[in-house]
Amino acid sequence: MRPSSMEWVSEALLIGLRPHGETSAVIEVMTPDYGRHLGLVKGARSRRLQPVLQAGNSLLVTWRARLETHLGLFSVELSEARAARLMESAAGVFGVQIVAGHLRLLAEREAHPGLYRAAITLLDHLDGFLQSAALVARFELMLLDELGFGLDLTRCAATGRTDDLRFVSPKSARAVCGDAGAPYADRLLSLPAFLLPEADDTPDAADVAAALKLTGFFLDRHVAGPRAIDLPSARAQMLGKLEGERRGR
Repeated sequence: MRPSSMEWVSEALLIGLRPHGETSAVIEVMTPDYGRHLGLVKGARSRRLQPVLQAGNSLLVTWRARLETHLGLFSVELSEARAARLMESAAGVFGVQIVAGHLRLLAEREAHPGLYRAAITLLDHLDGFLQSAALVARFELMLLDELGFGLDLTRCAATGRTDDLRFVSPKSARAVCGDAGAPYADRLLSLPAFLLPEADDTPDAADVAAALKLTGFFLDRHVAGPRAIDLPSARAQMLGKLEGERRGR
């Protein structure tokens, strides 16, 4: 059971920062047990803390407040510096921006430990562009599930079959097998095999682009659209780069 005191200590992933006054900043972090959480860091714009407070870095944070509903103060220590490495590649730049943008879709102070761990794993494995984009698509599937809009990719909605799943119905968010879906292929969303449970397929650029279109469709319908917001712009840039690679083959 999480403590009810007005102080706690946790590992955290930094996902955002905005200046506050001349020397301070309000930071936004994702934690395993306290969810997405904001707090004020005094002296955040100092030479010592500027390199620490970069999106994508892992921190050890201590949060204190007089009342639980207050913004509160954070004291921070760097536990893993990955921001500089992420900025060295397009995959890293897009990846950290997409992850941060998606985590902001979560309600404040609502624990999502599995999603927190998935975000850390993703950021630690942004090695190649294609692999990174595939990880983003899988992360988005998990995000949809955490938000209550998960896709059912276990069996065909029309026949009950568990093999040859090639499409997803945009209405039911359920998988459809090849035979049942073929006559309606223009109305269905493509389901790349690498997204299926326990799949070990190695996707190409076309597969990953299709995966991002699939997850993007449901994120826009259920999450971004109703809130009148856009999905992270880095996501469109990643998809555009994939489409360019696919056309260039």
